[in-house]
Amino acid sequence: MKIAIFGQAFNASTEEALVIILHYLKNKDAASVFLISEFNQKIQEEKESSFNNVPLTDVLDSSFDLLISIGGDGTILRAITYVHDLNIPIIGVNTGRLGFLATIQSQAIIPAMDAIFNKAYKLSERNLLAIETFPKKDDFNTLNFALNEIAVSRKNTTSMITVETRLNDEYLTSYWSDGLIVSTPTGSTGYSLSCGGPVITPDTNSFVITPIAPHNLSARPLVITDSTEIQLKVDGREDNFLVSLDSRIATLSNDTIIKIKKAPFTIKMIELLEESFLDTLRKKLLWGEDKRN
Repeated sequence: MKIAIFGQAFNASTEEALVIILHYLKNKDAASVFLISEFNQKIQEEKESSFNNVPLTDVLDSSFDLLISIGGDGTILRAITYVHDLNIPIIGVNTGRLGFLATIQSQAIIPAMDAIFNKAYKLSERNLLAIETFPKKDDFNTLNFALNEIAVSRKNTTSMITVETRLNDEYLTSYWSDGLIVSTPTGSTGYSLSCGGPVITPDTNSFVITPIAPHNLSARPLVITDSTEIQLKVDGREDNFLVSLDSRIATLSNDTIIKIKKAPFTIKMIELLEESFLDTLRKKLLWGEDKRN
């Protein structure tokens, strides 16, 4: 099994998890392990010469069987930019705050790895959003997809913006707000939820349109089928606005037309057999049993 390991930061919790994983895999003859170079750079900045015996890789290809993400959900959002459309399963070890995607705690790494090598797991396929802009934007030539959400928002102003919204070329409305979020089911527990959007189970074939701080009290989140093409046009006092794809942000001019639709590939998340989205939902939201501090 060819395995890549990724993290966005290196701290005591990350180091603990990485040591456990590498020690486990060292005793697996059939396993070859690589650190993604970006992660290794973070390690060297904090602890020079650590883990120098682990080979590095700059990119992933179809020869990899698994990507282990060490961090929080944000780390997985970054990790998918390496996986892209390669169908490499991802498992998340949670050393961050939230754990809707990164669900494995450090004390459960060894049982989780045993389950993976014994193929005692299930795959949860997650739909993504893809963006296209007119005129074209170089920022989105390759990394034009998002697992959680694509959002437009105001820039350099405290004034609201108007977001003209069309669904399958039919005019819906013009939101007067701080911005607009288009969310996947995976992202429904993130930014959209904070703005009053609904929680949607990951296997639902839907997207959510959620206004950010709308001026009109009648503006409410809208659930649509994921076969819908969404078109957005922004107007406001400033000439530019922001568009974000998960954690990646770009500036667009107000004459830009944005088209959003379902991406042509999915991301495969590994879930252990005893895990379920509803169990995670109860712990993280309904009962507040998360790792905030």
